[in-house]
Amino acid sequence: MSILQQPVNTLSGRPTTLGDLAAKVILVVNVASKCGLTPQYTGLEELHKKYSSRGLSVVGFPCNQFLGQEPGSPEEIATFCSTTYGVTFPLMEKIEVNGEARHAIYGDLTSVADAEGTTGDIRWNFEKFVIADGGRTIVRFGPMVAPDDPTIVSTIENFLDA
Repeated sequence: MSILQQPVNTLSGRPTTLGDLAAKVILVVNVASKCGLTPQYTGLEELHKKYSSRGLSVVGFPCNQFLGQEPGSPEEIATFCSTTYGVTFPLMEKIEVNGEARHAIYGDLTSVADAEGTTGDIRWNFEKFVIADGGRTIVRFGPMVAPDDPTIVSTIENFLDA
């Protein structure tokens, strides 16, 4: 099954898939509200606003596996993201990205190496994956790579222009 066909629920509990977004390029990020990297929400929202008309969708997957930094309920997460960072991009249900209960989407994503050759478990909140070519191409970026980093921006632009 393609990563775009893996079932997932939205933050509000509605069943969907990444393919339902009908985006040419998807930037998947495991997010958390109480992390030192949480301000990356600003850059993620800026990418979403700048490129959504060209076919990009940023998608956040809240995860509480890293020092309990996403303890909130779906309602608390939605309120925090919208009021603190003005998030308009889709947020999915809180999931696990590592371990036996890892969501199938992250089973696919963690097999991809980043620029340093790192594969396997998600290292921290805000690890990023660009999914393009109908799910056939996945590019991985570490958590410390900011959303406005030229390597992420050029990767997104190249796939949007392809």
